[in-house]
Amino acid sequence: MMNSTAGPTESPAFIEVGKGSAMRRIAVRARAGQAPGLFWLAGFNSDMVGTKALALDAWAAEHGRACVRFDYSGHGESGGRFEEGTIGRWLEESVAVFQQFCRGPQVVIGSSMGGWIALLLAREIAKQAGGVSLAGLVLIAPAPDFTEELMWNGFSPEIRQEIETRGVWLRPSEYGDGTPYPITRALIEEGRNHLLLGGSIDVGCPVRILQGAQDRDVPWKHALALAHRLPADDVVLTVIQDGDHRLSRPQDIARIIAAVEEIR
Repeated sequence: MMNSTAGPTESPAFIEVGKGSAMRRIAVRARAGQAPGLFWLAGFNSDMVGTKALALDAWAAEHGRACVRFDYSGHGESGGRFEEGTIGRWLEESVAVFQQFCRGPQVVIGSSMGGWIALLLAREIAKQAGGVSLAGLVLIAPAPDFTEELMWNGFSPEIRQEIETRGVWLRPSEYGDGTPYPITRALIEEGRNHLLLGGSIDVGCPVRILQGAQDRDVPWKHALALAHRLPADDVVLTVIQDGDHRLSRPQDIARIIAAVEEIR
């Protein structure tokens, strides 16, 4: 299943996830290489050809490491509608891609929502027997429980009412072309099935967290709350004082790659 090249101009492979009317066609780019491989999990409304994802793929190519990237349904080159997405749906796709394309130990790198998915994926992988394991997690501005803690709890009564009555609210975006994107009632309600910050989170591997102090989307205190929920051994939280949510500057990319290199 692994391609020797998987650059931004290469056509992706596709797998089907789900059954019947819930089946989605998921786009995957997989680069063959040595272990531990890299497994990229993008953020909410992001994709596998962003600055960080491409930088990690280029680093993997240079160092002969395997690297797998994909788009969640409703994102990028994958099928499906964005407004039909939920945390559980995107987790199912992540597990399917991981199982089909990864071999041996993996460093899972999750950005924003991808950090939440990474933690949930670690829990799913721990339940399964097989030759695939986690060498470690690198979490970039991780946003576990964001649908509840960073969205619903912060929404005004008017926005909550719109979501409850209409089933969707169009949230203004500061990124990309600035097009508003839908926050659905299904996203909020289904997200409650996957909340992690109410108890300890045992991922069974080293964790590196990189967080910008100037992040307006995921406050640094959110990353600190996550760190407190993880086992004390081999968890490192790095706060980048002038860093924003994206952490896509050259110096940020260098820190991310250094964190990946640390995990063997």
